[in-house]
Amino acid sequence: MGILHLFIIAFVSFASFAVNGDENLNLNEEVFGLIVFKSSVTDPSSHLSSWNQEDETPCSWKFVTCNPATSKVTGVSLDGLNLSGKIGKGLEKLQNIKVLSLADNNFTGHINPDLSLLANLEHLNLSRNGFSDRIPGSLMNAGSIKFLDLSGNFISGPVPEQFFMNCLSLRSLSLSSNNLEGPIPSSLSNCTTLNHLDLSSNRFSGNPDFDSGIWSLTRIRTLDLSHNSFSGSIPNGVIALHDLKELSLEGNHFSGSLPSDLGLCPHLKKLDFSNNLFTGTVPESFHALSSLSYLNLANNMLTGEFPQWIGSLTNLEYLELSGNGLTGILPESIGGLTSLKYISLSDNNLSGNIPMSLVSSSELSAISLSGNKFNGSIPDGLFELGFDRIDLSRNEFTGSIPPGSSKLFESLQSLDLSGNRLTGDIPAEIGLNSKLRYLNLSWNDFQTRMPPELGYFQNLTVLDLRNGAFHGSIPSDLCDSGRLGILQLDGNSFTGSIPDGIGNCSSLYLLSMSHNSLNGSIPRSMSQLKKLKILKLEYNQLTGEIPPELGELENLLSVNISYNRLEGRLPSGGIFQSLGKSSLEGNLGICSPLLKGPCKMNVPKPLYLDPFAYGNQNGRHRGDESDQSSNSSKHHRFFSVSAIIAIIAAAAISIGVVIIVLLNISARRQLRFVDNALESCSSSSRSGASLSVGKFVWFESKTNPDSYCIANPESFLNKANEIGGGVFGTVYKASIGDANGDVLAIKNLVVSNMIPYHEDFDREVGVLGKLRHPNLVSLKGYYWTPKLQLLVTDYVPNGSLQTKLHERSVSSPPLSWRNRFKILLGTAKGLAYLHHSFRPPIMHYNIKPNNILLDDNLNPKISDFGLTRLLSKLDKHVMNNRFQSALGYVAPELACQSLRVNEKCDVYGFGVLILEIVTGRRPIEYGEDNVLILNEQVKIMLEEGSVLECVDGSMGEYPEEEVLPVLKLALVCTSQIPSSRPSMAEVVQILQVIKTPVTPRMESY
Repeated sequence: MGILHLFIIAFVSFASFAVNGDENLNLNEEVFGLIVFKSSVTDPSSHLSSWNQEDETPCSWKFVTCNPATSKVTGVSLDGLNLSGKIGKGLEKLQNIKVLSLADNNFTGHINPDLSLLANLEHLNLSRNGFSDRIPGSLMNAGSIKFLDLSGNFISGPVPEQFFMNCLSLRSLSLSSNNLEGPIPSSLSNCTTLNHLDLSSNRFSGNPDFDSGIWSLTRIRTLDLSHNSFSGSIPNGVIALHDLKELSLEGNHFSGSLPSDLGLCPHLKKLDFSNNLFTGTVPESFHALSSLSYLNLANNMLTGEFPQWIGSLTNLEYLELSGNGLTGILPESIGGLTSLKYISLSDNNLSGNIPMSLVSSSELSAISLSGNKFNGSIPDGLFELGFDRIDLSRNEFTGSIPPGSSKLFESLQSLDLSGNRLTGDIPAEIGLNSKLRYLNLSWNDFQTRMPPELGYFQNLTVLDLRNGAFHGSIPSDLCDSGRLGILQLDGNSFTGSIPDGIGNCSSLYLLSMSHNSLNGSIPRSMSQLKKLKILKLEYNQLTGEIPPELGELENLLSVNISYNRLEGRLPSGGIFQSLGKSSLEGNLGICSPLLKGPCKMNVPKPLYLDPFAYGNQNGRHRGDESDQSSNSSKHHRFFSVSAIIAIIAAAAISIGVVIIVLLNISARRQLRFVDNALESCSSSSRSGASLSVGKFVWFESKTNPDSYCIANPESFLNKANEIGGGVFGTVYKASIGDANGDVLAIKNLVVSNMIPYHEDFDREVGVLGKLRHPNLVSLKGYYWTPKLQLLVTDYVPNGSLQTKLHERSVSSPPLSWRNRFKILLGTAKGLAYLHHSFRPPIMHYNIKPNNILLDDNLNPKISDFGLTRLLSKLDKHVMNNRFQSALGYVAPELACQSLRVNEKCDVYGFGVLILEIVTGRRPIEYGEDNVLILNEQVKIMLEEGSVLECVDGSMGEYPEEEVLPVLKLALVCTSQIPSSRPSMAEVVQILQVIKTPVTPRMESY
């Protein structure tokens, strides 16, 4: 195929000089042009098998359209064929083509600027591929393109000013979901016939030129600038866009008042200004938007009374005003919104009753009024509508829950009435909600029994009845469906035993029944909950022994059985042997060295050991046994169970003392070794040896490397620009390009042990360049010579977590618990992305505060990930003795040649990171004659019930109910046995449960 490819290219090049009058030659040009294009494409499903170079015309080929009169190719549509490769030569031969669509494939590389040679091209769709680099400024030079879609790629850098110089024919343009940055070019105003413009989900910034730019596009119908970094105010002038139907500016940093003349756009159907910084009131002119069907102003800083004219928007279907500071009451006119399907007014300061007229909105499928001050009873008619979701939580509603109608039973999926003052019985009809998945009735005052109808739900995954003033027994058939994932019954007055049917909750991962009056034993059927992660049974009256089968629950990460009447041994497996004192105290019969008081065990007989029980042990014959019977008792030995435990404990303590001494010696030696290694690496990276000529390779941000050719890369590597370093190399801050170029970070890699060949280096770095996650530092490009290898990444302005924890100045405030938790969760999501989004997983091997950078909003960004891919030889000896630059973070398997190293070593490092963030202390601290290991100290304090004393006091107030399980999670992550540690995906899930344990919409990593 390689020889054929070269022959085709040579033939096409020759044919371009031939006389154009020969019709057969022209037809052959299109055949061979498409064959040349096909030769650069990987087609795993052979969709292009009909493309035969022997044919005289391509008009019979699949996915090719021709003009029947001229037999010229007018269209090539290859959407969704799983093709890959690059757009190479060949397509420029299709001079009559009008439609070229390659959407939903896997094409990569840059967009071929030769596409601008297609003089008749009107429709170009390259969306949802893997194209990168910049947009060619000449792409629309032909001036014939009407429809251009480049969305869903990895195109980066600013949009060239000349890109819009020849756009008089352009009707529709989509550049959404790329990595474009900088301001919108002022030349956009040349596109006077533009109807649809979508620049959403990029990194555009600055204040768009509305007056002379966007507002001058008088034919625009849909304008989407959402999810960028635009800022500034929006001036009046939108009235000029008389044909405007959709305006989306959500997810930016716009501020100031909403433009008052928006109400003069008669055709406007969608208006989304959510997630910005707008202030002031909702303009009264909006009442004239009679065509408006979608209005979203959520998560701004709007104030003033709720619009009393809202009922005039008679076509409104979607109303979202949550997360503002609106006051007042809902007007009766809201019932005039007969087309309304969704309404969310949560987290404002609204008050009063729910208007009865709202029942007239018969199309409503979702309502959220949470976090306000609404009072009175819930209108009965509201529960007769066909809702999918009802959220009236965190208000001041009183009275009982309306019974509901058959229409509601057939549709309701989520019901949240928590945080009110509701009373009375739960309607029996509630069990008829066959689609209900989320039910939260917590924090009310029902003063009733738990209805058995709750067991009828076939799809329920979350049931939260905490602090609802429920009493009586727990229904035995609560989990007949087997789909329940979260069950929270804490803080009630439940009595009786835990039903044996709890074992039917096969999907349960959070079970919480604390602070009740439950008695009896823990049912053995609970061992069937194989997915269970969190178990809370504290403050009840449970008795008997803990079923040993619970030790077989491998996913169990947190257990609290304190303040019951339990006794006997703890299960020998799982989490139980590592439980702290706070999880066990208050049970005077449990056998644990952490607890004081009697230990009750069901051991029927003492244990006897007789050295003469097995025949002639000392040369005696059976005939001598009668003569020795009187003395045989002298040779018997009696050992009680407590004596054996004492002997074993003494032996364990002795072994522990020896291990601690050896760890002290080893830790000091390792620290000296790392210090020497750092000094050696630092000096080698700054050597002034002569360099071979190299070249910067950019994955994004710089399409044309020649215009950023740097004659002396060493000019970056001076002491004044140095901002950090480690065993992989030193990091410098630099500006690439002209004087006002991008500020980036450059890591000067330690060349020793790195991949020695450029092709291999390019392949491995290329993999890292494709990684994109909000919690990873983006790799922009690299520079390579045999003696100098540089990695170029985003510059993260707020420094490292190391600085914030241990090196902050007196004037710098300490990290609050909220920010510390945000850093933990973001770091966990970044690691989970590396571990679970790739096969084989990408491992970091060096999780520590120095490698966690923080942006302006203290969002974490992991650096130095995947650098072990650049090693010419990766083995455990190298990992243990060179690349683990911080003691205390090293997983034990990295030092043990017999253990398999996998992503669980990152989980161990993350566990240590949790401890360091919560306590503010380093993982290993040295005293005068001892070594203090942080995770060991926290474990001891947890067992003693004083673990909160180790929490960093500088962060001020913190919620104990979050900090304590986070510390327990850290100890699970630092388990000495890799298989006992959770995966990073599980860590993310657990952190989200700790923060908001009842939310049905958990964020993915």
